[in-house]
Parts: sequence; C-alpha cells; structure tokens
Amino acid sequence: MFARLARFVVRHPWWTIVAWLVAAVLIIALSPKLTTESDQGDFLPSKYESVQALKIAEKAFPQQEDTSSLVVVKRSDGQALTAQDTAKVNEAAKTLNAKKPPTVLGFATGPEAVAPNKAVQVIMVPMKGTSMADSEKQGDAVKQIRKDLPTLLKDSGMEAKVGGDVAGFVDNEDSFNKSFEIVGIATFVLIIGLILLIFRAPLAAVLPIVVITVTMQVAMGLIGTASKIFGFSGDDSLSTIILIVLFGIGADYYLFLMFRFRERLRAGDDKKTAMITAVERVGEVISSAAAAIAVTFLVLLLATFGVFSAWGPALAIAVVVMGITSLTLFPALVSLLGTAVFWPSKAWKKQPKGKFSTAIGRGVGKRPAVAAAASGLVLVVLALGTLGFKADYDFAAGFPQDTESAQATKDMEKGFPPGLTTPVQVFIKSQNGQPVTQQQLQSFSQAAESAPGVGKVQQPVPGQDKTVARVDLVLKVNPASNKAIALVKDELAPAVHKAAPEGTRAYVGGSTAIFSDINTVNNRDLSVILPVAAVLIALILALLLRSVVAPIYLVVAVLLGFAATLGSAVYVFQGAMGEAGVTFQLPIVLYLFVLAIGTDYNILMTARLREEAKEGHDPRKAAALAVQHGGPTVAAAGLILAGTFSVMMLAPVSMLQQMGFSVAIGIALSAFVMSTFLVPGLTAMLGHKAWWPGHGDEPKKQPRPNDTREDFAPTGYRG
Repeated sequence: MFARLARFVVRHPWWTIVAWLVAAVLIIALSPKLTTESDQGDFLPSKYESVQALKIAEKAFPQQEDTSSLVVVKRSDGQALTAQDTAKVNEAAKTLNAKKPPTVLGFATGPEAVAPNKAVQVIMVPMKGTSMADSEKQGDAVKQIRKDLPTLLKDSGMEAKVGGDVAGFVDNEDSFNKSFEIVGIATFVLIIGLILLIFRAPLAAVLPIVVITVTMQVAMGLIGTASKIFGFSGDDSLSTIILIVLFGIGADYYLFLMFRFRERLRAGDDKKTAMITAVERVGEVISSAAAAIAVTFLVLLLATFGVFSAWGPALAIAVVVMGITSLTLFPALVSLLGTAVFWPSKAWKKQPKGKFSTAIGRGVGKRPAVAAAASGLVLVVLALGTLGFKADYDFAAGFPQDTESAQATKDMEKGFPPGLTTPVQVFIKSQNGQPVTQQQLQSFSQAAESAPGVGKVQQPVPGQDKTVARVDLVLKVNPASNKAIALVKDELAPAVHKAAPEGTRAYVGGSTAIFSDINTVNNRDLSVILPVAAVLIALILALLLRSVVAPIYLVVAVLLGFAATLGSAVYVFQGAMGEAGVTFQLPIVLYLFVLAIGTDYNILMTARLREEAKEGHDPRKAAALAVQHGGPTVAAAGLILAGTFSVMMLAPVSMLQQMGFSVAIGIALSAFVMSTFLVPGLTAMLGHKAWWPGHGDEPKKQPRPNDTREDFAPTGYRG
C-alpha cells in the first residue's frame, strides 16, 4: 500500500502539491472557528453538586456577579485605620459608584468591610459578564479604578491596591503572553537550529516549519467543521496544545522520512527511487504512530471532565492530518527538490562514522539484560515519586508575587481570612416551593459559624423568587489550597448539608467546591483513560508487528515512562523546591505529550529491530544494528521536542515551568532510556519469542543486494 502511495506522490509531485493547496484554501476559507469555553464549571457533569449550585445560581440570581475584584486600603505608615480614614474610604467608594464603568455592578464597603484589627478596609467590586469582550471591559475597568484611586486618596496617608480575579488576570496577562511568545519563538528556533545542525542545509530546516504551519491551519479548519457537526467545544488553551502537538510529531515524522531518504541516496539510489523507498519503509511506522496517537487522544472522549473530552477529537483530527501530510506533501516537496534540499552541504554523500550510536548499539547487543535492567531500574525509581503526588489548584501562587493584585491579597490577609475574595457559596433551596424565611437563614448562619474551616459567615442574600437564598462562607485557609479542597469535600459540605433548615436543601458551590469536584473527576478519568489507551495502543502495535508478546512489554514500558515522568516532577517541585503540589493538569498533559507522542520512538525502534532481524541477524546483532541505525533518528527527534518544552522553564509562571520540565524529562526518558536501552534490551533477551505468533522477524527468502542494504549506511546527526 505504501509503495503504491509513494510511487504516485513521487512521480506526480505537482498534482499532490496543487491538490493540497486547493484543499487548504477551501478548508481554511469555508470552515467555521472552534467555539471555546473558559468556565471550569461548564466542563463538569451535571451530577456534581458544584454544577447543580451553579445552575441554581443562574436561575435564582440572574444578576449575580460573574467575577469580582476588590480594593484593599491601608495606611501607608502601617498603623491602624482611624474613623477619619474609614470615612474617607467610604467617600471614595461613593465617588467611584457615581461614575462606575458599565461592567461594574457597584463599589460596596461599610463597617463590616473594616478588618477587626483595623489593618485594612475593603471595597468589593462585583462585575458582570463572561465573554471575551466582557473580559476586556473588566480589565479596562480595573485599569481605570487604579488610575482614579490615587486622586481619591490624595493626602490621606492611605494607599490602595486593586486585587481579585480580574485584577490578577490583568497583571498576569503579560506573563502568559510573554511565556507563550518565548515558547513560540523557541519552537521555531530549536526546530530550525537543530535540523540545520543535523543536515547543515537551510532549506531542509525551513521546510518543516512552513509545511507544519499550513497543516495546522487545515487541521483547525477541519476541527471547526467537526465541532459544528458533532457539537463539541474546547477551552482557550486548545489551539496552543494543537500547535505544540503538531510541531512535535510533525518534526518527528519529517526526520523519520529525511533520515531514510538520505540513507537511500547514500546507498546509490536516484532521488525519486530514494524517496519511494523511504516512504515505503517509514510509511508503516508513521501511519502506525499517528494511529496510536490519534486513538490515544480519542480515548479522552471517555473523560467526564469536559475540557479533556473536548480535546480528544480535536487533537485526533490534527494528528491524522499531520500523518497524511507526512506521507504526501513532505515526500512530494522533497522529491521535487531532490539533493538540493541539502544545499549547500555535500556531507549527505559521505558515510558517517556514527561512533557514539555504534558503541551504544554494541553495548546493548552484547549485554541486553544489563541494558534492560539498568534502564528499567531508573524508570522504577523515578516512578516511585508518584506515591507522593499532590494536585495543586492554586493558580495565583504560581504567578509572579510582585504584582499589584498579589500585593493586595497579602495586604487583605493582614486583617481578613484568606477566603474573603473566593467564598464558599451555599444555596439554601426550599423543597416544598415555600419562600425561605429569614428565621431559617438566621438558624443556618448560626450553625455555619461553627462549621469546620469557616472564618466568617456573610449576610444571606435572597434569590429572585424567594425560594432560594445564598449564604457565603469565608474560609480561614487559602480557598485554592489542597487543605481547603479536602476540607470542603470531607468536612464542610457534610456539615452544611446537616445544618440545612427543615424543608430545605443546601447546595455547596463556589470555586473551592468546583476544584474539589474537578479533583474527583480527574482521578476517575485517569483511572479509565490510562488502561483503555494502553489496550488500544497494544492492539495497534499488534497489527503493526503481527505479534502479541512485543506489544505487551512496549505498553508496559510506555506506562512506566509516564509514571517515571510524573514521579520526576514530584521529586523536583514538591521535594527539592518545596511547592505545595504540582498543577492538577500535569497528569493529563503528560498523557498527551509523553505517553502519546513518546510512543512514536518505541514504534520506530521496534520496527527497526524487526527489519534488522528480517535481514538474517540474530536477536543481539539486530538490537545492536537497530540502535546504531535508528538511535540517531530517535535522539534527534527527542532532542528537538524535549528542547522545545524545556524552554517553558524560562517562563515566569510556575504552571508552565512544571509542564516544561516534566514534558522535557518525559520525552528524554522515552527517547534516550526506553527506546535506546529498555526496548532493544528486552527484545534481544526474548529473541524470536518477542515476535510470536506472527514471527515477523523471519529472514526474507530473497535478501536485498548488498549495495542497497541500509545497514551499511547508518543514519546519524552528522550528514
């Protein structure tokens, strides 16, 4: 099949290129954009209490604020606020109210907004709106408030800082933009730089950037169309994830193809024959790898957390498009360019010595048990770190702490409980259709004051139809901390349910409750996704290798690599750096980039092991040659991908630092430990049994002539 495809693409390159261009223009021009959601609660199943609380809030409090900010006022000399100071703050709030921006619902303060120790006074600034346009208006409102405050408090001896969710977004938007700018630039620089180092040819380095960029636009168009047909959406980070995935696997597949193409040229083939043979040889590897990754992403449809399930089909479509590109557009362009793709270097004509890969291959071939045991031990030791894994939901702590919003939070906590800005919202709903009475709310509030972890109970707020009321509970601890999440789930929620007045039911909502439910959903999703993905990857490998034995230890190796990567993050961030935990998104990110993409390298190495065995080599010799010839390809691809992610560690945001470090380590483990030592070592140890029952390692009856054999022309960095 791949031979026929290769012959058509290489012999009719212009047809292929024109067909691609026409399809790309039509898809990009006519396809709708993918819709996105940003509210975490919108992605949780409706059976969870925090979501039910959101639904009640939408009906009973249609004018309820969607987000909020707050102004924290203190004396510049650090002394307690005086009655005159409080009067000045109240006057400032009235002035702000008189000319409030359209998105601001009001500026609320009063005696209850003064800290018991008089350290600070707070002005609450509730806001409305959830759309992107609303977010921009909210940001503008925060900037205007910051501009007005110094004038309003001039010569008062007081200073004010604006904090809260919206202010935090305004302050950290630059950090995020800077981070993604760094990653974007680094991706291009590293891919171009490393491919330039490998091939010493500018055209060979620029070509994948151009093709992958076009492929991404086509993929996004198809994803937008599919989202309209099948009714799925994504979150704001999806396009960035697709960009990273496509550049990651696109660079891998490009290198797989180019190393084989160069290898065949060195063996004496003309440019068209060399490309046809290259596509024929790596076509099965690329298609199997793309299928494995696409299936792995589709397994995300089993996730109950909507963010992850929405990622699944979008990423799968992108991977399939990239796989098609790698077997059609890349070969067509390179076959047209021929050896000019390597200009100005002439090194592609020379046989590289490949001393390093030859030495490693020889070592693995001579002592496969040592190679497998040593690499396996490294992975197991790292994987033990997962036993201490703690998910962290405190986004604010991961941002720079020298911003105004961060300083406002620190000032506020000098006089109020940490949970003031993000209270637990309890909705008291009548079960019999009767209005919730003031007496019932007073009774509940008194009971809630003694509930675990509650620092303050706010005044009840009646709903629009009087059958619902809201009571905000301010926590004594950081509402985004693991302690708060566990507290709400295990202690506070049961206490609140018990305290609900007769004839009513209490629903626990708010950000902390949402995080608690996300934690439950996250754990459930990983427990389902990982084993299902493992089985499906094993089936694809079984079809590729026509073996039952090899897929089993390959999948075990991949899962062990996943655990080792997560364990490494725990050792570094929770252990060495003393952080409260690692970002709750990290396990699924590692699933996407390490478990899925890392499978590429195992598939390439295993296919090469089988190919060398087919040449008549015994298992140990086949392992040595596979590492010698396939190792440099895997190393180059792994180096580019790991290098790209490692640049994220330069970002000033802890979450991105964790992701960058972890994915870089995971890719490095996949390329340099699993694919180079563990998989070849195990395969050599098992020998002929590894390929049971298909025995795809049996030598060909008519071996290829020596002058076209690939094993005398090893691939490598130097070329």
